[in-house]
Amino acid sequence: MKLYHPPSGLNRGLDLLIDAEWTPAQAWAVIELLDDLRDRIWAHYELPLSKRLRKVRQTSCRPDPGDHHKAPDDEPPF
Repeated sequence: MKLYHPPSGLNRGLDLLIDAEWTPAQAWAVIELLDDLRDRIWAHYELPLSKRLRKVRQTSCRPDPGDHHKAPDDEPPF
């Protein structure tokens, strides 16, 4: 059995069982429902979600202040 690693990082809790016999139409209906849910949540929480997304995507790899070395690829081609 392949382990599933959810984006939330949660590794314990209640299982969510999905019927393996869904038709493609039923599966598509669930995907549309989730899209609508995401759109409604985004519409209501847009500002705080934008701030959180920006914070999560910030890089933690900043160059040292005294490191002024440039790689040859950083040079302009002219």
